[in-house]
Amino acid sequence: MQSFKKEERLCSIKLIEKLFHNGSSFLVYPFRIVWLPEELQSESPAQVLVSVPKKKFKKAVDRNLLKRRMRELYRLHKSEDLYPFLKEHSVNLLLAINYIGNDIAEYSFMEKKFKDALQRLKKAYLSSHVN
Repeated sequence: MQSFKKEERLCSIKLIEKLFHNGSSFLVYPFRIVWLPEELQSESPAQVLVSVPKKKFKKAVDRNLLKRRMRELYRLHKSEDLYPFLKEHSVNLLLAINYIGNDIAEYSFMEKKFKDALQRLKKAYLSSHVN
């Protein structure tokens, strides 16, 4: 289950626009998480977009390094933290993970903060969908 397949990537321009216009967001430095519950025609419970701003990181090697690290964090932590929660609540999610830090963070720091971000995402979903 620890893979990051094409079905899990958010590629549709219409869905990306919908996510950024209608989605909710929060910050867990160095990440900005934008999320939107969605009815998807995908077998994956979440579709993810990973981005690093060119304005802050001029060199492509730096942007690519950060994106690789973020994808790896998502790949490793989705099956234990995110997917069971989404299946339990039978919801699909559009998710954008933006890097907002000013410098390249250590992997261990990013991992800790990413776990915090997933916990905050669960809390945000529960508070917005109280039945």
